[in-house]
Amino acid sequence: MTETSWVRLSEYSTGFEADVARAALAVAEIPVLVQGEQPGIFGAGFQGMQPGGITLYVPATALDRARVALGIEEEDHS
Repeated sequence: MTETSWVRLSEYSTGFEADVARAALAVAEIPVLVQGEQPGIFGAGFQGMQPGGITLYVPATALDRARVALGIEEEDHS
């Protein structure tokens, strides 16, 4: 059994934005982990701002494919 190393892909301020990104990753058959999604006082159907935001993680081996699927340009670390 191999252990998957997960890396941060992107952050979103609303549940709707995170759901759209998750759907695009699902179409590309890329697994995703979600951190920070909380239903809040309005329930799970509320798609407004999420305190602390929502972060998506993908396997390190799928990071480049995930960036392409979401149209994310690589960050410049220089």
